[in-house]
Amino acid sequence: MISTSEQEAFTSQGRSFLRWTRWLFVISGILALAYAGLVLLNARQYQIAASDTLNQQIQAARQHIALPSATAVREGDVLGKIEIPRLGFSAAVLQGTTAKTLLLGVGHIAGTALPGQPGNVGIAGHRDTFFRALKDVRQDDEINLQTVAGVVRYQVNWIQITAPSDVRILSSTTGSTLTLVTCYPFHYIGPAPERYVVHAHRL
Repeated sequence: MISTSEQEAFTSQGRSFLRWTRWLFVISGILALAYAGLVLLNARQYQIAASDTLNQQIQAARQHIALPSATAVREGDVLGKIEIPRLGFSAAVLQGTTAKTLLLGVGHIAGTALPGQPGNVGIAGHRDTFFRALKDVRQDDEINLQTVAGVVRYQVNWIQITAPSDVRILSSTTGSTLTLVTCYPFHYIGPAPERYVVHAHRL
């Protein structure tokens, strides 16, 4: 039989454990928020730097200074800038879709046409950062893709939800098209089961 003093000791230990558990959750939450804040701040600073890099590339092209060829494009290189005027959306377009690259901007999907070139340009981004704006895209919205060669204007002609395995959306085209891809649903917690695809044709 447990004595009163032993019961009080167990109760005290239980309260102490709960107190420390609460503090652990609070500290973990603060650290998680701090990390998220640092990631967002780093991405914002990188966007500014990427914009400066693109402007320098444009100036170099105007002055006929030699630029690296398309075959020399590497993961993380700045390829341009994408804008959706109606939504006030703008983001740097980088080469590749690694986790590191997509933390800093939206990424050109390897194997698709490079921004500014004929064919189907594929661009991917995270639904909870840069491509969150896609949830508000409408048919006929204008999308501008700025590269060293100039600005290419597109118009949205369809929006579709597909399976991650559906690679047909990135098939090459004879005309100039743009395909934007992000995960779906937008507010899903954890790895999203579907893909949200915005397809546009060149104006």
